[in-house]
Amino acid sequence: MAARLKEQYLKKIVPALTQEFGYKNVMAVPKLAKISINMGVGEATQNQKMMDGVAHELSNIAGQRAVITKAKKSVAAFKVREGMAIGCMVTLRGERMYEFLDRLITISLPRVRDFRGVSAKAFDGRGNYTLGLKDQLIFPEIDFNKVEKTKGMNISFTTTAKTDEEGRALLKHLGMPFRQ
Repeated sequence: MAARLKEQYLKKIVPALTQEFGYKNVMAVPKLAKISINMGVGEATQNQKMMDGVAHELSNIAGQRAVITKAKKSVAAFKVREGMAIGCMVTLRGERMYEFLDRLITISLPRVRDFRGVSAKAFDGRGNYTLGLKDQLIFPEIDFNKVEKTKGMNISFTTTAKTDEEGRALLKHLGMPFRQ
């Protein structure tokens, strides 16, 4: 069974974007290439066991095993040595990517307190969008009782769009709740 958002993209969003921007070829229509979820854990320098819990939580959120990222350089001011585990990340593509986006938009983002929409200014100039979340408890996959400390995360949406305008239109059609 195909993801609900993917079917919607193919049946409704592609024709809408083609009409809006006047694409001549279906392959020129921007699409979502990948979603990267990244959690930086600065406290892991003192407590390496914290890393396992964070990686497990991120794996539950994404539905795919998280990769632990290590420091590339030593920074004395942050008490970080080269090769130390300092964060974890997941890159989602294909069906899992659409499933995650669907859960993020319909379930998780509305659970944020005083939610009025996400900022429309976080585009990078090439149609990619990054969203920062303050805590991981908005995801229903996380058990509230097992979390020792709330941690934020960055979610990056990489698109094949050439401009921010095209990327914004794609994400808006996919259901991303942008602030007015």
